[in-house]
Amino acid sequence: MNFIVAVDENWNIGKGGKLLQPIPEDLKQFKSKTMGKVVVLGRKTLSTFPGKKPLAGRINIILTRQKDFFIEPSLICHSFTELFALLSLFKDDDIFIIGGGEIYKKMIPYCKVGYVTKIHKTYPADTGIINLDHEENWKIIKKDGPHHFQNDIYYTFLEYYNTKVMPITQK
Repeated sequence: MNFIVAVDENWNIGKGGKLLQPIPEDLKQFKSKTMGKVVVLGRKTLSTFPGKKPLAGRINIILTRQKDFFIEPSLICHSFTELFALLSLFKDDDIFIIGGGEIYKKMIPYCKVGYVTKIHKTYPADTGIINLDHEENWKIIKKDGPHHFQNDIYYTFLEYYNTKVMPITQK
């Protein structure tokens, strides 16, 4: 399983349901990595998408506590137990965790690879994820950048590898 995210220097990912700094090249990478794959996201994250619709060209698995929630085309899970059962039907490398904060917090330990766009700046934020640079089992295996976006905004594409992936059977 993989995850993909853009973070600032403090490993924050968003504020008020929005990305901290949309960067066209990051959005292109997100699309190229996840197209034709399985994306796992929370209902709140879905509500931030254009038209509040699932991402085209991908199998969208939406995790929500709302028992009456339904949106096509997507698969709905109401618990992590349901989610893990459903994920077992897909090839591990085809699964991408895409947010939000609660989903990343729970699912990152189960991921083998993390695709992180590090924005070399800090932003006011209300949502963050674990800082992989402080985690012994996460190692940078690929680095591309820094790249210049605009004004004083630089970013680097990083690929992290988890040396101690939790098996999906552990809930």
